Amino acid sequence: MKNLAPREIVAELDRHIIGQDKAKRAVAVAVRNRWRRRQLPPQIAREVVPKNIIMIGPTGVGKTEIARRLSSLVNAPFIKVEASKYTEVGYHGRDVESMVRDLLELAVGMVRAEQADVVREQAEAAVEDRLVSLLLGETSPLESRRSAADGGTGLEEVPGPAEGGGETEEPRGDRVRKRMREKLREGLFEDREIEITVREKQMAPILGMMGADQIDPAVSSVLESMLPDRSRRRRVTVARARSILLEEETDKLIDNEKIIEQAIERTEQSGIIFLDEIDKIATPADAKMGADVSRQGVQRDLLPIVEGSAVNTRHGVVRTDQVLFIAAGAFHSVSVSDLMPELQGRFPIRVELDALTKDDFKRILTEPDAALTKQQAALLGTEGIKVGFEPGAIDAMAELADEANDRMENIGARRLMTVIECVFEQISFDAPDLAAKGQTKITITADFVRERLEEIMKDEDLSRFVL
Repeated sequence: MKNLAPREIVAELDRHIIGQDKAKRAVAVAVRNRWRRRQLPPQIAREVVPKNIIMIGPTGVGKTEIARRLSSLVNAPFIKVEASKYTEVGYHGRDVESMVRDLLELAVGMVRAEQADVVREQAEAAVEDRLVSLLLGETSPLESRRSAADGGTGLEEVPGPAEGGGETEEPRGDRVRKRMREKLREGLFEDREIEITVREKQMAPILGMMGADQIDPAVSSVLESMLPDRSRRRRVTVARARSILLEEETDKLIDNEKIIEQAIERTEQSGIIFLDEIDKIATPADAKMGADVSRQGVQRDLLPIVEGSAVNTRHGVVRTDQVLFIAAGAFHSVSVSDLMPELQGRFPIRVELDALTKDDFKRILTEPDAALTKQQAALLGTEGIKVGFEPGAIDAMAELADEANDRMENIGARRLMTVIECVFEQISFDAPDLAAKGQTKITITADFVRERLEEIMKDEDLSRFVL
């Protein structure tokens, strides 16, 4: 896990997200505390539990975006899940323990990628050797050398001088392989097709038929160990064969048991789960009591996971005591107090995100590294068209987006995406023709923005349909 300081984390988030300083500071401190706890003596570290966070705010204000950007900052297992897709154990649907299994699978992939980088040079050398053999029509480098020694492939050694004790010349087979290797490195065979043997796991089709989430992890592990790999011949290009063989050679060089051990430890000590739409499983105070497998039932199942429990996975047992949970929800029709009291207590830090204003929309359109206006300009730039924006155009788009949110459902910054698309719809359609006519520069003005959106904003029914 990267040990970024809280100020550095907030600065990185500021590059992509406007406002919401409280939420940024809360997640920055929580992430930094993961690193701090690992610096403590074991007897103290065991007593330090994660301070889980719940973010409250209307849709489109940046809750999910904070989580998405956070995942790219920390070198730790991080997944985003929606609480609304889970059901109580025993009913059709995903149970809450599957989020921990998904987190572990992500950690396994992370550790495997790190180990693959360590052995990459060695694996690439082995792949190159195999490709040379395949291009020469040999089964393997070892077999080809044995055949050469037996005189069966025509790659016999060239005899040295009969007398005089001079040095023996390089075997002809080695010279041929050397020349082939040089041509391979120059990329002369990338499009040539060769036939390779591919080994595949037989678990994938079985899991697809039975449903991976419905199979007990212990049963899955037993099935995987019992079923042998399946081999089949494929005809692919050298470029494609290189990637397939690199994966095979990498698997031979890395220690899978060590990877699993490190992945479980990383999941337990540094794992972060972003639980979105948690308000969808809250039960309103005036709701009638009864069986509710997708709300109250999910809360009951979620409680032990957040408190800390042992979850069985196909790789082993994972404890969730130190996993950090960040929950988020709009809480329009319910409040945090409608969650189970026990579950509320497991989220001691509550952060309320602010609704976005017109000024926020103006900043969102221009300031982030990947602002919507920059994205649109880059897209049209691929057609050879340079797009510019007058300040008044930015003001007009922000104003119209704010007005649409007031008149209809407030969907926050997502409204800007709709506004941008409406403004650029005709330009995007005509872009190839405009470039062909030599019209390579377009300036977006306030009048143009209002003209494109005027009819839509006037017609109440149309605005609800389009915006």
